[in-house]
Amino acid sequence: MSPLAYVDPYARHGPLYLAICRLSVSRPGMWLARHVAWKLDPLLLRLSRGRVASTGPIASALLETRGARTGRPRRTATLYFNDGDRVILVASKQGAPESPAWYHNLRKDPDVLFGGVQFQAAVIEDEAEQQRLWQLADRVFPQFATYRAWAARDGRTIPIIALQPR
Repeated sequence: MSPLAYVDPYARHGPLYLAICRLSVSRPGMWLARHVAWKLDPLLLRLSRGRVASTGPIASALLETRGARTGRPRRTATLYFNDGDRVILVASKQGAPESPAWYHNLRKDPDVLFGGVQFQAAVIEDEAEQQRLWQLADRVFPQFATYRAWAARDGRTIPIIALQPR
């Protein structure tokens, strides 16, 4: 895998980037994400050494965890951004009522590979830190705010995870 690209949450985004973000919360965009991208992206990211994914200009990388019940390797693509030397992940699952499987996996075994780099995962529990990271996350992917509202409607708070290099 190539080194994980640094994603600056303060970077400005062009019209293509913002259009892809808007597409992600549309009915066709959500269908594509659920039925095509989640299956295709792990393969694309592996074959391209982390350079190509269905997210286009929005940074994503391959997250490798161990199954919480099986202990088997599990791979999924997810969006991310950097906060200093930490990598930040958002367990949004498009605002669904439940958290994604990878979140449960890293809670059980916090040693993960992300973009081919070893990390230790930790869920951000501090509310002030969560708020600060949400502000950054919304700059990287504005639709996280929509996902938070959808999850809240079902009584779920979307977790934020910090990956610390090992």
